[in-house]
Amino acid sequence: MLTLEQGARLVKLARNAIKAKFSLIKLKVDKSSKQEFSHALGCFVTLHKDGQLRGCIGFPEPVMPLHQAIENAAQHAAFNDPRFPALEKSELDLVVVEVSVLTKPSRIDVRNPEDYVKNVQIGKDGLIVRGTYSSGLLLPQVATEQGWDSKTFLNQVCIKANLKEDSWQDFDSTRIYKFQSQVFSESSPNGEIIQIM
Repeated sequence: MLTLEQGARLVKLARNAIKAKFSLIKLKVDKSSKQEFSHALGCFVTLHKDGQLRGCIGFPEPVMPLHQAIENAAQHAAFNDPRFPALEKSELDLVVVEVSVLTKPSRIDVRNPEDYVKNVQIGKDGLIVRGTYSSGLLLPQVATEQGWDSKTFLNQVCIKANLKEDSWQDFDSTRIYKFQSQVFSESSPNGEIIQIM
């Protein structure tokens, strides 16, 4: 578990990673942060502008040291999310930066597809669906923000994966995973950092 102080440092790291891209100066991560966040963890960086999503990219699996994953995710969320144009320098002081640090995803094993609904806790679990040729992920806070129940959340993660919304009921073609996350966010652009989840 990360402390609020650690979460705040990660959010600042994410913002500085975006800022570094605009200044074309390579981001320098101090030695203590590299040591503190050297363990591999999955993470996502989400940008909001005027209460609307402005970019969200991350790594579901722990594939690199956390400090490096945050830096990469922040820059990709700002400049490479295919749903949005690249962030403009003038927008940097208008976006709220949010960091989600993930537990390792674990497959939900059930005997009956309807049991998935009982195994997903809204406000706690995020979901990944993996089909034969595609996959989709939704962070835990998405279900809370949208007011979804477990079944709707399962439907929506399938839609995110470009699958039919009830694909989670097909054992032969899909696998469902869940994970938890700690979420730290600026309360306003460049503002105080709070823990959401």
